[in-house]
Amino acid sequence: MPYADDESTYRRWFPLADDDHDGRVTGGDAVKFFAKSGLPQPVLSRAWQLADSNRAGFLGPTEFVRALRVVAFAQSGAEAGDITAVSLDQQIANNTLPIAQLQGIDNESGEGNNPFDTSSSPLGNNLPGAPAPAATGGSKKGGKTQIDAKAATSIIDSLKAIYKAKVRPIEESLRFGSFYSPLLTDGDFEGKPTVLLLGQYSTGKTTFIKHLLGREYPGSHIGPEPTTDRFVVVMHGPENRTTPGQTLAVQTDKPFTGLTAFGSSFLSKFEASQCDAPLLKEISIIDTPGVLSGEKQRINRGYNFEHVCEWFAARSDVILLLFDPYKLDISDEFKTVISSLRGHDDKVRVVLNKADGVSSQQLLRVYGALMWSLGKVFMTPEVCKVYVGSFNTEPVRTDNNQLGEEIFEKEQSDLKKDLLDVPRRSCDRKVNEFVKRVRACVTHAKLIAHLRKQMPLMAGHAEKQKKLLDNIENEFQQCVHEHAIPRGDMPNPKRFKEIMKGIQIWKLPKIDKKAMQALEEVLTTDLPRVMREFDNPF
Repeated sequence: MPYADDESTYRRWFPLADDDHDGRVTGGDAVKFFAKSGLPQPVLSRAWQLADSNRAGFLGPTEFVRALRVVAFAQSGAEAGDITAVSLDQQIANNTLPIAQLQGIDNESGEGNNPFDTSSSPLGNNLPGAPAPAATGGSKKGGKTQIDAKAATSIIDSLKAIYKAKVRPIEESLRFGSFYSPLLTDGDFEGKPTVLLLGQYSTGKTTFIKHLLGREYPGSHIGPEPTTDRFVVVMHGPENRTTPGQTLAVQTDKPFTGLTAFGSSFLSKFEASQCDAPLLKEISIIDTPGVLSGEKQRINRGYNFEHVCEWFAARSDVILLLFDPYKLDISDEFKTVISSLRGHDDKVRVVLNKADGVSSQQLLRVYGALMWSLGKVFMTPEVCKVYVGSFNTEPVRTDNNQLGEEIFEKEQSDLKKDLLDVPRRSCDRKVNEFVKRVRACVTHAKLIAHLRKQMPLMAGHAEKQKKLLDNIENEFQQCVHEHAIPRGDMPNPKRFKEIMKGIQIWKLPKIDKKAMQALEEVLTTDLPRVMREFDNPF
């Protein structure tokens, strides 16, 4: 598709700002390039904010074009406070923006016509104002090994470098993946934002996805009975196709390799469905089997449903719990699944679907009963955000509740806005999940060290380990006081005990003080520096 006139020009300018030709304009590049506009710092700060809306820490070609459109908007007379995403989009739609004016650059400038090319100058890069070469590799300051943020060009790159250098070696040594979640791959860091749908059968999960996409995804089944019998990742692709779980789990460029820990019985019930829906360019959606109730809860699925949901929840940006007015009862399995979401409360949204099927009086009672049930399960005084409506492709019914149509439409609009905002929060979410993982790794390392130092030198290791695990809650309490660990950072003692039964504590390696210090520096030094490095450079 041909670009607009200003976009074609700005895309030709992109290599002029991208000093190292890696396809990314970093903060340092942007400061030098946009300074040629002569605009004050608050305007340039606004340009970066509106362009880097996903907070990736760099501008790609599309974001670079948007930043220059903000510059053009400001140069046409708009004040920084008047430039918003809405006003900018309106100017773009009306095609009223001029070409941005930058000193030394004209409409014909580009990679083949670079006004700043100094390669033929006898002074070379020693020209006044030329940037000094960036240092590469790690550096040491005060004896501390530091991750060089300059060697990375985005927050995600920096997280990967920190994880591989300082966190993963300890995770591998202390079998951390068995207790928390499998070791991370590049796909875990680079994956698209995801929305996880959970609910009992026939609450409208698959229909809800159809409502969002405006079409059915390949392999979807909709009916009053339990029709979705597998986990389905609905993702973007140029053609309709499905990919089996075993194939997905070996693709390291996708964030699903960790699912191999649940075995072939689960992978046979897992697949990806691709279709060319616009929303899927921004997010992926995970459809799940209906949570069982009644006697069906006693049927063995062949894999641990709770742990699989917990795995997806940790990697999702938003978790939607779907209910309908006729299925408010929270079964034992559903209660267990909701309990496994603890620690991800900020991601949870509740959707009361099919609300147009009851009268306004019944809806009030249903809403009250739902909040009462959720309060008993979440065990917190805070209430989740609840969206009430009828999320399907059919018009809202008014035969039961004539007063509800306007409310349902507003609720649908609010939920869509919440989901469309997911990509902008994705980078912050990945940083947040990384911090939680590192904190858990620090706690795990201190726990193992506490238990390991109590093992005998010569014989009786197995008996001592059994005694320690039988008294694990007291050991946890001692570790909290000894290492000043927040009580909320401690793992579930029953689960820890069960997993540790298959591991010989005395054979786990001792983590030296230098490696432990480096791990703790991730939270106190490395991550704060990365966030400063890739924050708004203006």
